[in-house]
Amino acid sequence: MTKTKLDLLVRATGKKWLLVQAALAFAFLYLPILILIIYSFNTSRFNAVWRGFTLDWYRSLFSNAGATIASSSSGILPALNNSLLIAAISTVLATIFGTMLALALERFHFPGRKAVEALLFLPIIMPEITIGISLLVFFTLAFRIVENLTGIRLNLGLPTVIIGHVAFNISFVTITVRARLAELDPTLEQAAFDLGANEWRTFWRITFPLISPAIFSAALLAFTLSLDDFVVTFFTTGVGSMTLPLFVYGMIKFAVTPAINAISTLMLFASLLLVVSSLKIKKT
Repeated sequence: MTKTKLDLLVRATGKKWLLVQAALAFAFLYLPILILIIYSFNTSRFNAVWRGFTLDWYRSLFSNAGATIASSSSGILPALNNSLLIAAISTVLATIFGTMLALALERFHFPGRKAVEALLFLPIIMPEITIGISLLVFFTLAFRIVENLTGIRLNLGLPTVIIGHVAFNISFVTITVRARLAELDPTLEQAAFDLGANEWRTFWRITFPLISPAIFSAALLAFTLSLDDFVVTFFTTGVGSMTLPLFVYGMIKFAVTPAINAISTLMLFASLLLVVSSLKIKKT
């Protein structure tokens, strides 16, 4: 065998081996998710044995009827309502503050700008458990100071969870909107100024329509991150502020039934829908 043929054989073998490695990597990542989805339709209460196809677990998620299933899914609606409420409020706040921060960083030069940019990436690169513990320590100290000064005792709850979600979502919103601002042609705004428009009118007539797809995309991303968050929520939540991820975690501690698979499947598809919508809107 000549050297040229040997090189071609080695390259062909290498490409095939890379394909095999890629297939194994994707199987390792996504096969458990596929199994989870399949077993959410299992008739048996135990995930280890397949007994048949049923949609009862999905029906039970939104109904407390049925003695065999209600015990595992009771309380899901309050948890879902809390998750949606927290996600909606934190998304609105994070989108507003993140957009303002993106405009400030991209359009203005001020003392401490580099420090703000560095701090902006901390919630993205830091482990979530670090953010959660930091927020818990912050709220504990702040509540103690307020109690010492005013005598008012504050506790963890929905407001603290919302503040925690806003804290890490601002970074994602700012980066997304700022990327759009960096691509924006500055001559469009300058032309508006030349025609007599002030800064406020230029923003609403020129800048905002051009960056609105990025803002909406960032809002969808923030909503997804908030809806799925567990670690930060776990450290900042209190009595009466159970969210859907925490509810699923509580169910797992008692029994792993297909009801958990059904909840996880619905959350998975909802997250995928929001992420895909965010990406499509961002490209427009």
